[in-house]
Amino acid sequence: MADPSTYRPSPGSIPDAPGVYKFRDAGHRVVYVGKAKSLRSRLNSYFADLSGLHPRTRQMVTTAASVEWTVVSTEVEALQLEYNWIKEFDPRFNVRYRDDKSYPVLAVTLYEEFPRPHVYRGPRRKGVRYFGPYAHAWAIRETLDLLLRVFPARTCSNGVFRRHTQIGRPCLLGYIDKCSAPCVGRVSAEEHRRIVDDFCDFLAGRTDVMVRRLEKEMAEASEQLEFERAARLRDDIGALRRAMEKQAVVLGDGTDADVVAFAHDELEAAVQVFHVRGGRVRGQRGWVIDKVEEMGVAALVDQFLTQFYGEQAELAAQSPDDASPVPREVLVPELPADAAALTEWLSELRGSRVGLRVPQRGDKRALAETVQRNAEEAFAQHKLRRAGDLTARSAALSELQEHLGLDSAPLRIECVDISHIQGSDVVASLVVFEDGVPRKAEYRRFALREAATEGDVAAIAEVVRRRFARHLKENGAANGAAEGERPGIDPETGRPRKFAYPPNLLVVDGAGPQATAAADVLAELGITDVAVAGLAKRLEEVWLPADEDPVILPRTSEALYLLQRVRDEAHRFAIRYHREKRSKRVQSSALDGVPGLGQARKTALIKHFGSVKRLKQAGVDEIAQVPGIGRRTAEVIHTTLAGGSDADR
Repeated sequence: MADPSTYRPSPGSIPDAPGVYKFRDAGHRVVYVGKAKSLRSRLNSYFADLSGLHPRTRQMVTTAASVEWTVVSTEVEALQLEYNWIKEFDPRFNVRYRDDKSYPVLAVTLYEEFPRPHVYRGPRRKGVRYFGPYAHAWAIRETLDLLLRVFPARTCSNGVFRRHTQIGRPCLLGYIDKCSAPCVGRVSAEEHRRIVDDFCDFLAGRTDVMVRRLEKEMAEASEQLEFERAARLRDDIGALRRAMEKQAVVLGDGTDADVVAFAHDELEAAVQVFHVRGGRVRGQRGWVIDKVEEMGVAALVDQFLTQFYGEQAELAAQSPDDASPVPREVLVPELPADAAALTEWLSELRGSRVGLRVPQRGDKRALAETVQRNAEEAFAQHKLRRAGDLTARSAALSELQEHLGLDSAPLRIECVDISHIQGSDVVASLVVFEDGVPRKAEYRRFALREAATEGDVAAIAEVVRRRFARHLKENGAANGAAEGERPGIDPETGRPRKFAYPPNLLVVDGAGPQATAAADVLAELGITDVAVAGLAKRLEEVWLPADEDPVILPRTSEALYLLQRVRDEAHRFAIRYHREKRSKRVQSSALDGVPGLGQARKTALIKHFGSVKRLKQAGVDEIAQVPGIGRRTAEVIHTTLAGGSDADR
């Protein structure tokens, strides 16, 4: 634990001006980023009596080893710089309001020749338009099922689409008129795209225009005595109205706003956001975050709006077809101290004026109270679920320190696991836990060659050697850091290098021999500040290097539970990589009998058709459409695979 007084700047050296500051730990890793109207006043507050600081603030200043700052001219610049640094350095004590990937959205793949709407979870991609988020995936499927009778766009996967194109027969949705069946040419690519565009317009809020157009077409069909078409249009209008009813009208004036509310205590805060577009609630999101400093609702609003809309603006830049993520109005429970600067920054993101205000009366006030109740309910549920979580994690780290005889609690734990089948496709995984929580961005995987045939002990040694040799290199210990270069920091980007930070505890999957092999490699490299332990699966025994007997942790201990979680996560990650490698090798090997076919073209064929089975079913013309495959090569492939199929039969 560092003493903040050892790195406290002299009060006169800190400028009394707006700016952004960074706290770094002993390894020069940025652990916290903040902004202030007065850098002098804000930074001096961190070096007060430790007993009077917020618990997370106290942990942050004792973890840090230095502080630096950058002066800016305006508060808007400070907002932007703070957001950029948080995104760039991902400090462990800063909150990141990332989208929870468990939120499902309705995605429309506009980049494809025949776009398709489908339920999607995950990061945003270019050329895809997103609608939502929705609370449940079934809500998307229910809405999609209603709208397909009006907008019969294809919803099948690319593999299913190709298969029905080959057999010349549509799927069930094509027969019941919930798909326009572009796979068999019932509509052209241009006609299908118009269907998808109308679908997107409806979901984007142009509902009344769409309904009026269909009502006009229904009246015209009735006048022309086309009663079947009129009845079909009547049913389409009914389907649209049922879909519209699922999104309750909460504001009758067509309001375009986000409504934000908070519930919080000394250590944590819950935030809820309702997205209102065209007067209807189009989506809802919620987060629960740890508070790093003592802050009220106004400070929470400031922090949330900066992080959330900065992130959303970057996602929207990847999908230019999406509407602006910043609405015309943001309704909050309290205005932050820098409301004017925040409003100006939000307006720049949107490209037009944004209103930031507290609703005082009427429907907007009533909706804000509803969002507040949602935030309080979410916070209460979170407290019930995680009442013992922080205590359990702290207890687990303290128990590990005690049972393994460590100098301090192992705040950073790394685990290595090996995966293979009888010595083939040998791979390894390296997973990272910090404060008892997975840090997936720092997971690594290794393809092993040197120790592939020598057993798990040699494989463990190879992984540890590669990981810590890279650590020494990136910290400048191997060859000496360049003049002015900070160890562990990439001088070009200013970000931490991938292997720059060592763990406090290295766990290997195995017993004494595996733990001893890992410790021997560390000793060979001159690394003395990393503890090593092995966790054997059979009896869940903990082995320390060169010890004849294992350490037996109580079956009910939090320390053993944490080690099991770390080991199981490493095992899962290793198996996933092993299956990927094995699948590629097995599929490519089926094409080994084709003369003149290299690995690159094998990979292109498998990627295009999805499997060797589908490739065998394809004709010469279809095979020749694969990039890099000419007509003559396609004939050779078709003949060879057809001959293999006959032989199999």
